[in-house]
Order: sequence, then structure tokens, then C-alpha cells
Amino acid sequence: MASRVMAMPINRAAVREAHRRALSHSRAIGFLLVPVGLLLVVGLGSILSASSVLGLRETGDGLFYFKRQIAWLGLGLASLIIAAVIPLRWWRKMAFPLFLATVGLLLAVLLVGVRSNGAQRWLQIGSITIQPSEIAKLTTILFLATIVSRRENSMNRIRDFFWPVAGSVGVVASLVIVQPDLGTTLLVAAGAFAVLVASAAPFPYILGSALLGGSAALLAALVSPYRWARVTAFLDLQSDPLGSSYQAVQSLVALGTGGLWGTGLGQSRARWSFLPNAHTDFVFSILGEETGLAGSLAVVFLFVLVTVAGTVIAHRAADRFGSLLAIGITTWIATQAIVNIGGVTGILPITGVPLPFVSFGGTALVMSMIGIGVLVSIARHQPNIAVTNR
Repeated sequence: MASRVMAMPINRAAVREAHRRALSHSRAIGFLLVPVGLLLVVGLGSILSASSVLGLRETGDGLFYFKRQIAWLGLGLASLIIAAVIPLRWWRKMAFPLFLATVGLLLAVLLVGVRSNGAQRWLQIGSITIQPSEIAKLTTILFLATIVSRRENSMNRIRDFFWPVAGSVGVVASLVIVQPDLGTTLLVAAGAFAVLVASAAPFPYILGSALLGGSAALLAALVSPYRWARVTAFLDLQSDPLGSSYQAVQSLVALGTGGLWGTGLGQSRARWSFLPNAHTDFVFSILGEETGLAGSLAVVFLFVLVTVAGTVIAHRAADRFGSLLAIGITTWIATQAIVNIGGVTGILPITGVPLPFVSFGGTALVMSMIGIGVLVSIARHQPNIAVTNR
């Protein structure tokens, strides 16, 4: 048998094509991982500065939050590597079990979740706190991409379109929005919307489901005066500068203080209790204060590179499942960056979502890095190319 394999003639053109594809995929992976690595370094520096005063006041250790982020980063790097080496076909097989587990965790949050600042979004497991809604961003996209890639040709029937969308996005969005977490609901919907738009599903169905989901989110905001005040505060920041607009106003003050080149690393004034959540949702404000417009634009450019790399990987994916999954993950990360930066700069409402790879937060960081690992797995997956002469 071995001699027969060795004697098999080789199609040199096919070998060259396989080598070209491997080289192209390696470049795409590098194009993705380099900006992600830079964002992680920027995040560590920003958290070290933004959380030092808070850590000193709360625990007596100015490095408390920084050291916790280092630990989460280690777990995130391990998770990224594992996700990258898992074959793409395994991700397809794990889609349904992972989605069911996520739904179970979201239900557990509603029953025994930890409440903080008027929201019930976390589960306490021993000394570790996790946020299942962060997990839902990836698992919902994974599950929907699996269903759509298998039923894409039959989704021109409203029944075959409605049930996959309602059974995935609808279920998760309903469980997340009642926590309440309007920002994460938006991100789950954005990733799912991208998967559907990239598929062969009829656009009127997609638009109709988007309008239905948007109406439900608007209604959820309207019935809660506090939530509606947070959503509309950005329209007139001076209407309540000491109340609903306080964070947004202080964020703009910090960014304005930074000017073009910034006040210098570690020289932020906003971190001295002027800006709440400076190391989480508003870390971009501290970064802008210390590094100025130049540093802020550099971070935006890194997110643009991540988005372009993810889009290239989606375009070159070996199959429809990989393509749909890649475009969903890329849209989720890009939208989250836009929503966070838009909120802290006063362009969009403040929704409380962290800046990917930069903000302090365990579950959010690990899940974002797993998402990058899945993109690497998609880029590594290549179609079989015949190597024998015809």
C-alpha cells in the first residue's frame, strides 16, 4: 500500500495552488492577530492607569484590577489557541450543545444571578463571576450559521426562515434584554443580522425580522424610565449633566483634556473618581485623555484592521458555514467597538458594552479572544485539492 502511494504521480500545479492558499491564509491570520495583540497591550496599559486609583481605594492595592486582567488575559490566550486548533467541522458539531448550554446559563441568571447597579447579568461560581450574555454573542452566531448553512436553499419559505431565527436569536435576545442588557441584545442581533444578510435568505424576510426585533427593543426601553433616559441622554447632554448625562459629560471632558497628543501615560485626571467605570465601559476616555486624538485614532485604526482581516477570512473561507460564521463574528466585534466608542464620544447612547480587547472584564475578554480563535480556525481550514495527474 505504501509503495502504491509513493508511486502516485503528483500534480505540481495542484501542489503550487495548495502552497499559495496556505501562504495566503497565513498572511490573513497574521493580519488579524497583529492588531489584536496590539489592542491587548493597549488595554493592559489603559487598565493599569484607569483602575489604579479605584483599586487603591477599594483594596489598598493599585494593581488589583491590572493583576486580575493579566490572569484573564492568560486564560484568554489559552482559549484563543485552543479555538484556533479545533477543526472547523468540530465547531459545527458543537454548535447545538453550546447554544443549549448558553440558554441554560441565561435562565440561571434570571433565577440565581448576581444583581448589581439595577441589573442581574452575572453568575457567581465560587470566587469567579461570569457573564453568560457575553458567551451568547458567540454561541448564537455559531448556532445560526450552522442552521443557515444547512438550510440556506430552503429559506425562501417564511416558515423555514422564521423558526431558525426565532429559535436562536429570538430566544437569546428575550433572555438578555430582561436582565436588562440592551447593549448586548443589540450585539447579538447585529451578528445574527450579518449572518442572514450574507446568506441566500430573502431580504424582505431579513428586514421584517430586523424591524420586529427593533420594535421590541424600543418598547423595552420605553417601558423603563431609567433605561429610556440613558438611551436619549446623548441627544442633549446638558439637560441633566449631574444625572443621566453625567458619565457622558465627564467622558467628553476627559477626551477634550487630552487634546492632540494627550496628557501623558498615567497622567489622567478623570480616573480620580470623576469618571465612573473608567476601567470598564469608559476606558477609551482614559486612553484618549492620556494619548490624545492621535492615540485614539490609532486604536480606531487597529479595529479597522481587525474588521478588514475578518472580512477577508470570511471571503476566502472554504465553505458556506465558515464564511457565515466569520462574517458574524467580525460584525459582532466591529459593532461592539463602534457602540462603545460612539457612546463615550457622545455620538451614540451609552449602552454599557465594553471595548473589545481593551476594557477590563473577564468573560468579555475571553469570549472575544475565542471569537478570534474561531476566525483563525476558519482561515486554517482549506478545501481538499487533488494532487494526482489526470
